[in-house]
Amino acid sequence: MQKDRIVPGAGAPRRVVRIVQDRHGDRIEIFDPPFYRKEFEDAYRFIIDSYTVPPREIALFLPCAVRKPYSQSPSHRLFRRIIDGVLAPEDYHIVVFGTCGTVPAELEGMYPYRNYHYMLGKTTDERVRRDFHRIEVYRLKGYLEKTRDTYRHRLAYCIGPFRKAMVEAAEETGIAVDLLPSDPMIERLYDIDCPFPEGSLSMQGYIDEFREGLERLAGRIYAGETTALEGCPERRGPVRA
Repeated sequence: MQKDRIVPGAGAPRRVVRIVQDRHGDRIEIFDPPFYRKEFEDAYRFIIDSYTVPPREIALFLPCAVRKPYSQSPSHRLFRRIIDGVLAPEDYHIVVFGTCGTVPAELEGMYPYRNYHYMLGKTTDERVRRDFHRIEVYRLKGYLEKTRDTYRHRLAYCIGPFRKAMVEAAEETGIAVDLLPSDPMIERLYDIDCPFPEGSLSMQGYIDEFREGLERLAGRIYAGETTALEGCPERRGPVRA
């Protein structure tokens, strides 16, 4: 395994800390945490200070992916198939969040969002995980505040550290964000013996709840209702990482 290889390029040099293989057998170089890097903060400030987010009925927050662009990753292809089977394109806006920060999906090709590889789940350094939470809450809060009047409904499909950050950001801004999968489903699929006990968002139980939640939300929107998603109340209290 190759470690600590310095890769020059735009922005600060990147340090390769690990090489992994994806499900297709392709080698992927894993870099230092992107959320520390200046170019990610600069891109985030551009989005918050200058970018006009298109108004939509629904904001769908999806976690970032190792494969870039995000929309071409196996997980996002699956998520988008489900979304497009339920919602009309003009009614929703996808926002990608996580180690990348908070990124409107249409900006996925912008530097630096196509130019990093990082897996928070592989990190055992608690300082790095705490820093991620702090930085991500700050970035999510900024995006939620910026788009307070841009969307009528918000749904985040996430587990683990991304979910914890979203919960805190929603609570601190007072902006309701529905969460899927549900707590009971996470408890049902939780496996303490697995490297990632909460599993993957591509697992069938999670996917079924995602589709059902979108269908309930679509029913309310197309009926002209604006109340919270049935079965998906705003999350309060601690969330297991």
